[in-house]
Amino acid sequence: MIHKFYGESEAQLRKIFQEASRKKPSIIFIDEIDAIAPKREKVVGDVEKRVVAQLLALMDGLNKREHVMVIAATNLPDSLDPALRRPGRFDREIVIPIPSRKDREQILDIHVRGMPLSDNVNLSDLAKITHGYVGADLEALCREATMNCLRKIMPDIDFSHRTIPYDKLKHLTVSMNNFMAALNEVEPSAIREVFAEIPSVNWHMVGGLTRIKDKLKETIEWPIEYPELFQQGNVRPPKGILLTGPPGCGKTLLAKAIATESHVNFISVKGPELYSKYVGESEQSVRNIFKKARQSSPCIIFFDEIDGLLPNRSMNASDSQVSSRVLSQFLAEFDGIEELKDVLVLEATNRPDLIDAAILRPGRFDEIIEVALPDETERQEIIAIHLKKRSVSSDITPEKLVQKTKGLSGAEIESICQKASLLSIRRIIQDMKEQSNITPKPVITMDDIENAISLNSKEME
Repeated sequence: MIHKFYGESEAQLRKIFQEASRKKPSIIFIDEIDAIAPKREKVVGDVEKRVVAQLLALMDGLNKREHVMVIAATNLPDSLDPALRRPGRFDREIVIPIPSRKDREQILDIHVRGMPLSDNVNLSDLAKITHGYVGADLEALCREATMNCLRKIMPDIDFSHRTIPYDKLKHLTVSMNNFMAALNEVEPSAIREVFAEIPSVNWHMVGGLTRIKDKLKETIEWPIEYPELFQQGNVRPPKGILLTGPPGCGKTLLAKAIATESHVNFISVKGPELYSKYVGESEQSVRNIFKKARQSSPCIIFFDEIDGLLPNRSMNASDSQVSSRVLSQFLAEFDGIEELKDVLVLEATNRPDLIDAAILRPGRFDEIIEVALPDETERQEIIAIHLKKRSVSSDITPEKLVQKTKGLSGAEIESICQKASLLSIRRIIQDMKEQSNITPKPVITMDDIENAISLNSKEME
């Protein structure tokens, strides 16, 4: 549409409208209209300004157009010239949202038609775990699942015949495992800019914290799994949850488990990374995160080290007042006029005293959960988890190690197990150097555990 010679762009636009009028009734479809009709006050060149003016004249100029409909599409509506977005020009603005769970199931049903599916493929389950996937993503997912299935029979095919044997095709079926493998290849377009690849952490991988895990299941998973019960009981799901406690007690690990178990979109944000040296960009980053979360709801936004993002305004002596503006923007997005529906804000900090008091009131953060140091029972569970996949000597049991790890956090216990494994490997390597016929098999002994505890104590000093 845009030409390098003066006037050719406008002439091409007039030609399209004249052709449509001659063949009416007709529809003119302009894809990516933001490329030819941007905001005139923000463009540098004159070509775009002239094209916008020509488009305005053609849409409601002196010559009345009859039986000609103009449809335009864009994914950047805010970049369009505002003169186009009024009744009489573009009379209707239709927002096509990200597909809901029901929509995704219908889209998947369309794309799997004709595919040889195995009995274990459940489209409802696939729709449940593909939050943030748009129609093109789901099409790519089905295609990638098929390719994953074909790759398994590729070594058995003789391509010299340029055909696949019928008996191979006859028994070819796309299974649920193929779709799960495809999920690792296709990312959701709707939240690609803020998409976080979360390690697979289940509730059973979190040692102890039984009461806190039950509370998180109740406040996060129940509203998603049983929305009709909450609606009938007139119970509003919590909008925010704050996890506090000493370092290393499992706050971030709990967030990872929530992301895995809830099967919803998860946006992870490190508080200080939102700050920018340019005025207004920090607030824009906050707006973009909440906008993406609303589009891809149900969604969880996890702010780690929130005290670095929303410090107490009374303690902020900065001349730029960036943190105050970011806090105001956060409050406006979190608890403003526009409802934050199906979006949960999860935050973690070990310094709740540094957070501004406006954040902590009921209605914003409905649940403030203290994650304390593990007790004896919880330490025993944590030790059992970290020793489960390691070879240990017969005299080592979680019960014996509980007393040796008194007062330690979960992160410190994990560090001790890691150091003990490294010490066992170091010992095996030394033995291999001295005796070449040794079979390498690192086994953690009680001496390794005690040495690891001693090393950990020295590091803490």
